[in-house]
Amino acid sequence: MSNTTTLDQSRPIFPFTAIVGQEEMKLALILNVIDPKIGGVMIMGDRGTGKSTTVRALVDLLPEIKVVKNDPFNSDPDDPELMSEEVREKLQKNEQLETTIRKICMVDLPLGATEDRVCGTIDIEKALTEGVKAFEPGLLAKANRGILYVDEVNLLDDHLVDVLLDSAASGWNTVEREGISISHPARFILVGSGNPEEGELRPQLLDRFGMHAQIGTVKEAELRVKIVEQRASFDESPVDFRNNYSESQQELTKKLIAARSLLKQVEIDYESRIKISQICSELNVDGLRGDIVTNRASKAIAALENRTTVTAEDIFRVIPLCLRHRLRKDPLESIDSGDKVREVFKKIFGYQS
Repeated sequence: MSNTTTLDQSRPIFPFTAIVGQEEMKLALILNVIDPKIGGVMIMGDRGTGKSTTVRALVDLLPEIKVVKNDPFNSDPDDPELMSEEVREKLQKNEQLETTIRKICMVDLPLGATEDRVCGTIDIEKALTEGVKAFEPGLLAKANRGILYVDEVNLLDDHLVDVLLDSAASGWNTVEREGISISHPARFILVGSGNPEEGELRPQLLDRFGMHAQIGTVKEAELRVKIVEQRASFDESPVDFRNNYSESQQELTKKLIAARSLLKQVEIDYESRIKISQICSELNVDGLRGDIVTNRASKAIAALENRTTVTAEDIFRVIPLCLRHRLRKDPLESIDSGDKVREVFKKIFGYQS
């Protein structure tokens, strides 16, 4: 276990603050770190636009959390909702829990992963002969309280998509084999990326993602040159390149930690909440997920900027990310869904950007 972790860390990661452009994608990822209940982010864009690089760069910025020592589910010693059954039993017996501090982890879900690898398996033989529940945890156990990243999510098998949806919605993963059932907490931020040319995502999966960032290839020649130069210098000497950005990385990490603790104090006034719901209603957004996510994301962006009240500009910045993938597709419409959300926002808020 420790071997794989050290191996991962020995491979240098491109620094998040060195990524040029793609502000929308970076903002969506940062807001999800501040408030994981936003519900993850789906990044759709052309190939070679830095989707995977940006998501993996997020690892450096992730804050530390308190976990129960030697627990495969990263159980929270203070929150029963995020505890495994074993930890909860220990608490009921008033046993002392050993805790440790560790970074929030990011788990990669490979495209070819089997259901057993994702959910975990039960050793039936051991259960029958020794009468104990022998459970081998899967990727969902490792991702509890962390980030689950699925690259090329639109190519993922349908049955695996269903498993992810169930866990993402309930925050629990249940494995059943031969009449033996085991449940464990699986509350994670679901981050997916994909290329729209390779096929669309099922609407019910798309709706599960709190935010949807749409990114394109950078068009300005100067910016493209800057990106190429940065990539070249990183490939030539990754350690030196990372050292140049260590200060800005630390600053952003501190900012995220401060925003996470400030989040509970941030308030959004009643009038703004009414207007958010009016926008969702006018855009014919199905369900109430759009309203909930927009409220959460607006608070998170205010916390990021060290404020305790949400402004109209905060909402304007996040609402396209929260609603664009929830609009019904009209094949005859030429306007981009993000622009459509902005237009309705300006009408209802009377806002001039």
